[in-house]
Amino acid sequence: MDNRFKLQFKATKDGELLRNTINQHGISKRGLTSIKFNGGLILVNGIEQNVRYALKKGDEITITFPPEVVSDGLIVEHGNLDIVYEDSTLLILEKPAFMNTIPSREHPTGSVANFISGYFQEKNISSTVHIVTRLDRDTSGLMCIAKHSHVHHLMGLQQKKQEINKQYEAIVHGHVEEDEQAIIAPIGRKETSIIEREVREDGQFSHTDVKVLKRGFTKNGEPVSHVRLRLHTGRTHQIRVHMAFIGHPLVGDELYGGSRELFDRQALHCVYLELAHPLTKEKLTFSSKILEPMQKLINN
Repeated sequence: MDNRFKLQFKATKDGELLRNTINQHGISKRGLTSIKFNGGLILVNGIEQNVRYALKKGDEITITFPPEVVSDGLIVEHGNLDIVYEDSTLLILEKPAFMNTIPSREHPTGSVANFISGYFQEKNISSTVHIVTRLDRDTSGLMCIAKHSHVHHLMGLQQKKQEINKQYEAIVHGHVEEDEQAIIAPIGRKETSIIEREVREDGQFSHTDVKVLKRGFTKNGEPVSHVRLRLHTGRTHQIRVHMAFIGHPLVGDELYGGSRELFDRQALHCVYLELAHPLTKEKLTFSSKILEPMQKLINN
């Protein structure tokens, strides 16, 4: 069975070169080179053609991409995945807390990528793992995974154009004064750490919107705020860095000044994901409720 990823579409005008039509469907030069040299195929009306072929309106074009193989260093594992949406191009799933998105030296197994590779193997999907929206180990909630490198490329273009709407809910220390605010502050790597980030003048442009949902106190009388956050950019640790920058680190986030006395991880959950389907352009929206331990903290 040929399980290679395929795209099919029709020519819309006479005389256009096949290369130009392919380009209009978002296939990169790198992707085209891979098709040509690594086992892909370009057919027009069922006949193999080169990219200089002149099309006629209504011609049926089929692009077959080369098969993908799992990365050598990725351990294939089989386990449960909380999948909320799946089609031939995308997977949307709920990631639990305390699970890496990709393996690390400390946690070479048990990551989303490990289990996705096993799932693809079970379903005979000829693809390696392509993470579109990544979450930190402690962060729970919605994630998007592409089923093919071309789909990953298309979703990457959406991200660059800030067309993927990612929203989170968090519990932070203190009472955030402004009901709504935009934090626009550049983020870069801290010179004394390979992990930690900070707001710095030479950092990358970073924009986070913050809306206060609730202000309250813990059982011990400590002020906390329940906030909703929207990312306009996707920098590493962006929410954690920006909230610490305005003096309200996430509860449980020891790296950026939070305390674990109230919660055993950073209190952050991806609650909303909106994107355009990479092929049909249909708007897809997904929502998720924060997990019970976070909800209990808010209720208290």
